[in-house]
Amino acid sequence: QHRKMASRGGRSAGKGGKLELTVQQRAEIRQAFDLFDTQGEGVIDANALKVILRALGFEPRKEEVKEMIAAVDKTGSGNIDFNELLELLIAKMSERDSKDDVRKAFRQFDPEGKGHITFDNLRRVARELGENMTDEEIKEMIQAADLDKSGAVDAEEFWKVLKRGLP
Repeated sequence: QHRKMASRGGRSAGKGGKLELTVQQRAEIRQAFDLFDTQGEGVIDANALKVILRALGFEPRKEEVKEMIAAVDKTGSGNIDFNELLELLIAKMSERDSKDDVRKAFRQFDPEGKGHITFDNLRRVARELGENMTDEEIKEMIQAADLDKSGAVDAEEFWKVLKRGLP
């Protein structure tokens, strides 16, 4: 009997913009962790992590879950402890917030909701922002971001460009 865990609300960015969990969120995560730590060993495996992520509204692929565990699994056991789980969840929730911000920004470039940014969209936004860009510069920006060479920049390409440009 899994109930949906609270994943929004009450969160705040702490030092350096890092996401912090509320006491209630930590308690709910602890409860989920303990539910899967059936042997009382203080660790959970990839299957348990996947279920917990799904309860929080994420849809992780099997490979992604394995990569997440490998990134924090200091012992190489394939299992993670509660603090490692918290570390993973904070990173995942921060990424989701970042993606929400990127979606909002993308919509500014794609007001018709067509799912891609065209040359005309980018030129319009550049002019609205007072940027004096030549058509050639705008074409170069589109080409640099247009990974699938479709002639426009889709949301995933937009995300990748922003992620690449961030420290």
